[in-house]
Amino acid sequence: MKTKLSTFNFELPEDRIAQYPSKERDESRLMVVDRATGKIEHKIFKDIIEYFDEDDCMIFNNTKVFPARLFGKKEKTGAQIEVFLLRELNKEARLWDVLVDPARKIRVGNKLYFSDEEDNEILVAEVVDNTTSRGRTIRFFFDGTDEEYKEVLRQLGNTPLPKYINREPEQIDYDRYQTVYASEMGAVAAPTAGLHFSKSLLKRLEIKGVHLPKVTLHVGLGTFRDIEVEDLSKHKMEAEYFRISENTASIVNKSLAGKKKVCSVGTTSMRTIESAVSATGQLKEAEGWTNTFIYHPFEFNIANAMITNFHLPKTSLIIMVSAFAGRDLIMDAYNEAIKEKYRFFSYGDAMLIL
Repeated sequence: MKTKLSTFNFELPEDRIAQYPSKERDESRLMVVDRATGKIEHKIFKDIIEYFDEDDCMIFNNTKVFPARLFGKKEKTGAQIEVFLLRELNKEARLWDVLVDPARKIRVGNKLYFSDEEDNEILVAEVVDNTTSRGRTIRFFFDGTDEEYKEVLRQLGNTPLPKYINREPEQIDYDRYQTVYASEMGAVAAPTAGLHFSKSLLKRLEIKGVHLPKVTLHVGLGTFRDIEVEDLSKHKMEAEYFRISENTASIVNKSLAGKKKVCSVGTTSMRTIESAVSATGQLKEAEGWTNTFIYHPFEFNIANAMITNFHLPKTSLIIMVSAFAGRDLIMDAYNEAIKEKYRFFSYGDAMLIL
């Protein structure tokens, strides 16, 4: 039986989409959903420690969001052009895949000029290829060192808040649209289930004996792109870079062998670990690109628990969560979340699925 996109539609009041994070990371709300019984509990996020014991395992995505949204001016006309950095193609040549807006004004050969807050021109780029209707490949020209070049990109860039957060980035976003354990620069969107963890909560979990291994998956815009086909088997995810170390695989496999909880912190961690499963059903060391799209019926091999935010209708994220917990149970939980005024999307509340 085909899995249909329309079965993941639901009415979400616009005011349920969180525009700002909770005051404290670990004091957002937490819905706990038991797959075996269908029971739903309402907690505060830091209560999550009650559900994990010694030698259980939580798998975190340590990707770090870079300030991917730049604003430049087109040569001759001076028209403002928004440039969204998607993926660095060649470090030596400083080539990037980007989205541009408005795309109709940008053609191969055009030069774009980027200035600092004092309007001093500090970076130039040339459009060298068309990739999609909105996408382009651009080459940055810069005479300094690689570190100076990266610093200029950071200086020019803005935090790439998702489009459903209807405001400009503010100072709070530089800190809060980033996990406290982010270390590997390369994502254009935060792995948002991890935003709820404070340093003190991580320390308390560590003291309790919970293992906290890291994987890396650099989140791209493909995660948030609209699905345009009714038959989900025809949807193609864009590939994203991932890496799993030998140490992480070893920690996870020990918890699996001991029949302990293995919890994926977020959909990105889930996609990462399910992209690197050995023939014996264990996690393996791996590095590469994954375009794994998880939808029912999918056989999960590694995680037996999951932490995730509340997602928007008809997205790959709610489709994955439904594959893990069952569509009917997730729809019941989402109806409850709307009734109980939970906050949705990147800065919203969290769900623990057991």
